[in-house]
This record gives sequence, C-alpha cells and structure tokens, in this order.
Amino acid sequence: MVTRPYALSSDAETVAELRELYRASEARAARLRLLSTSGRELAKADDGTLNHVLQTCAERLAFFAGRQSAEIARADGGRGIAIKAPGAGGAVVARLVIPDLEEIDAVPDVEDREAFRMHLELMGTTIDRIARERERSELLAALQEREKRLALMLEKVFTAQEEERRRVSHELHDGVAQTATALVRLLEGAESAGAAAVGPAPKQVARGLVSELRRVIAGLRPTLLDDLGLLAALQSLGEGLAAEGFAVRMVLEGKNARLAPMIETALFRVAQEAIANIHKHAGGPCAVTIEARLDDDPVVLRIIDEGRGPAVPVRGQDGATGHRVGIDVMNERMSALGGTLEWSGKPGRGVTVEARLPRGSL
Repeated sequence: MVTRPYALSSDAETVAELRELYRASEARAARLRLLSTSGRELAKADDGTLNHVLQTCAERLAFFAGRQSAEIARADGGRGIAIKAPGAGGAVVARLVIPDLEEIDAVPDVEDREAFRMHLELMGTTIDRIARERERSELLAALQEREKRLALMLEKVFTAQEEERRRVSHELHDGVAQTATALVRLLEGAESAGAAAVGPAPKQVARGLVSELRRVIAGLRPTLLDDLGLLAALQSLGEGLAAEGFAVRMVLEGKNARLAPMIETALFRVAQEAIANIHKHAGGPCAVTIEARLDDDPVVLRIIDEGRGPAVPVRGQDGATGHRVGIDVMNERMSALGGTLEWSGKPGRGVTVEARLPRGSL
C-alpha cells in the first residue's frame, strides 16, 4: 500500500476551489481592464471627442453588466443612472441609460458594483473637466474679444478727439480769427483816420466776435447742459437746426427730471453726433424730430431725420462708414452705462438714432 506524504480533503473540492479562485481572478482582471481601458480613453478625451468616448465607455460598461446596449442621456432627462461631477454633492452632469438596469444596486456582485461605480466616477470627472475647460476657453475668447473692442474704441476715441480739435481749429481760424483780425484793422484804421473812418463800427465787430466765441464754446460743451440740464441743451440744439431751415419737431418730456451728469453728457453727445451727421448726410434742410423722455423706463432719446439717408442701407452694427464716424464711440459709452444705442436708416428715407438707458442703471 502506497501512502501519501500529505492528504487533501477531497480532489473534487480542490478542483472546485481552484476553479473558484480562477474565476475570481478573471473577474478582477476584467474589472481592472474595464477601468484601465476606459480611464485611458477618458483621460485623452477633449471637447471634440467627448461624446464618442462617452458612448464607447457606456457600451463597454453595459457589456460588463451583461447588457447589450447603452446610451448617454442629458442630465435633466430624468431616466437612467446619474453620472455626477466629482466632489461631495456633485451635480448630475449626464445619465447612463442601460436597458433593464435602473440603478447600480441592481448589479448582483459587490465588487462588480464597486467597479461600475468607479467607472461612472471616471466618466463624471471627465465631463466636468471638459466643461470647465470649455468655460475657460469661452472666457478667454470673450476677454480677447473685449480687448480687441477696447483697442478699437481707444483708436476711435483718439480719432474723434482729433476730429473735434480739427473742427474747433477750423472754426477758430475761419470765424473768430478772421473777426478778430477785422477788429484789429478797424481799430488801426480808426487811429490813423480819426473820426472820418467809415465801415462797421468796432463795437459791432467786437460783439460779433463775442457771439462767435460763444458759439464755438457752446459746440464744445453748452453751459445750458450744466446749468439747466439735458432737455434745455437739446432744446438749444433743435433751435439751432430750426435757424438753419430745418423743420424741427421737439418732444421733450421730464422737465423736472435731472439725471446724473455723466448720463446727461452721454445722451447729449449722442444727440450732438446725430445732428452733426444730419448736417453731413441729410442733403440739406429736412424734417427732424428730437424726442427725449426722461421719465420713462428706460429713458429714451430718439432723433429722426427725413433726409436722403445713407448711401447704402444701415444694418445693425454694419452699414455706411460715413454715418458711423463717432457713433461706435457713443455706442461703447452707452454700453458702459448699461444702455443701448441703435442706428438705422434706408436710402431716401432718413436715419433714426435711438439711445436707451434703464432707470436701474441711472
């Protein structure tokens, strides 16, 4: 009789235990392959490939759970297993829809459930990461666009300043300087000719010089704007147009309403620019409406002319360049105050300029 150096309880039991250990080892290897493969793919995913990678991982997870298909649904879809962003109380960022599997606890094996949960965490982390990257990218693009707009606005501000200086220089040269020269010559002539001098009295020329200076000063910043407010300054602009032959209709409401100086200045500059463009482009005297409603919400300033309008239709922010000289600067100024400015017109049908400021921003 042959004796064995050691004894096993049963060959059958040993084989069964080995098979069980092998199956457990295979199951663990399968879980590791699932997490490793999906983890690599999710780590490489970007905004352009995210949907494809998520769908691939969802199908792989479905096969792992013994199902044939899966899909990724919207976070607010209401059906499927929630995929959450990382962290305590992470928001639901998507949902995993697998037929006949409504929750993780329906997965029978404990270790399989844990692997399933870890897989969902990887997917949630990736979705959250790419969402944050997208937000940063959009913010960076918005900042870059804002910088471009600020640079453009700065350029236009300098251009507008130079145009204003050029206009004042011409008016001083052609008006005030010429009148002052005439006054000097009259005074010199009076000194040399005595009482026999003929021509305009120096007193009249001096008065004309004062009037001319006041006109130039008013063009820079009317004292009415500081003393009596926006409506009085708009009234003065309208009267100036009427004196030039324009048929001016004024609707000025809110006589007792005084706005902040910065607001009144911004609205006055819009009106001033609109009237300057009427002089340039309307084609001569025409009907003009100046409307200001300071008691409304939003506060409204509207200037309409019935002149010949732009050479080409003005569409939103595009349109005839000549009509937009200075307007973009005014638009930026209104935007900075929380308001809006619209400029529209059609050939032969005039131009409308409308500024609006919500009372909450005043």
